[in-house]
Amino acid sequence: MAWTLNDIPDQTGKVIIITGANVGLGYESAKVLANKGAEVVLAVRTVSKGNEAETSIRQSVPDAKLHVMSLDLSDLASVKSFAEIFKSQFNQLDVLMNNAGVMATPQRQTKDGFELQFGTNHLGHFALTAQLMDVLLRTQNSRVVNVSSLSAENGQIHFDDIMFEKNYQRFGAYGQSKLANLLFTLGLQQRLEAISTSTMSIAAHPGVAQTELSRGMMGNLGIIRTAFQWLFGLFVQSSGKGAYSQIRAAVDSNAEGGDYYGPHNRMRGDAVKIPMPPTVHHEDIDKLWELSEELTQVKFDFT
Repeated sequence: MAWTLNDIPDQTGKVIIITGANVGLGYESAKVLANKGAEVVLAVRTVSKGNEAETSIRQSVPDAKLHVMSLDLSDLASVKSFAEIFKSQFNQLDVLMNNAGVMATPQRQTKDGFELQFGTNHLGHFALTAQLMDVLLRTQNSRVVNVSSLSAENGQIHFDDIMFEKNYQRFGAYGQSKLANLLFTLGLQQRLEAISTSTMSIAAHPGVAQTELSRGMMGNLGIIRTAFQWLFGLFVQSSGKGAYSQIRAAVDSNAEGGDYYGPHNRMRGDAVKIPMPPTVHHEDIDKLWELSEELTQVKFDFT
């Protein structure tokens, strides 16, 4: 039997952070989880857009418990500030959904000098998770959900040129960042298991969904845009359905640490547990972890 939103248990009393919650998968996840009673923090780079998302969610969920907070994952100072402010206002965190991301951008750097996609999609979330780990560990059965991508199946961690300075390839850099999400998921789960905590690390991907990322890839197609979108829609699913995988990872009582959720038909379909792709090399897990700590100058404290 297919998993549906009706299978989501009551989320009343739970606190959930969703990065990039103003659009796409993050917005859909926030709306669904708020409707189930969760108190949701919309962690967004642009607060005005977060406020618009809050207003939109309240149109369908009038009593939603929502908080808009500023978070720029491409700026480690912003990540640190967000974590400090959150912990000054909340004493629990049931789900940290690391959803935000950038895709196939021109060659650019974060404020800390990292390649933009690796710095935002992986290092920003790595640092955020580290700085929220104390409150996650205090919260029984808490979860970290890292949102990856099908692009991880073609990804490779270029340890000899992690910032793609020698030969920048926008899709290669994106695939690397999304593979890093999976390696981080497994590395975090290994460390959580070592201290016998109920906190879990889980990953998910949306298949191919109509989000801000995919719309940006289509560009301005003029009069053929509508026809292209119709054809595109035959092969992809809505952002609402695409969000099922990460929502299930966040709430399914049968989920286990290290699980990976995605559409059953690979690009679209019902959210199910799937195997990690063969590009996940276990010898890279600790290597990437150590490099990430070195680059961000942020270390996890599991005590």
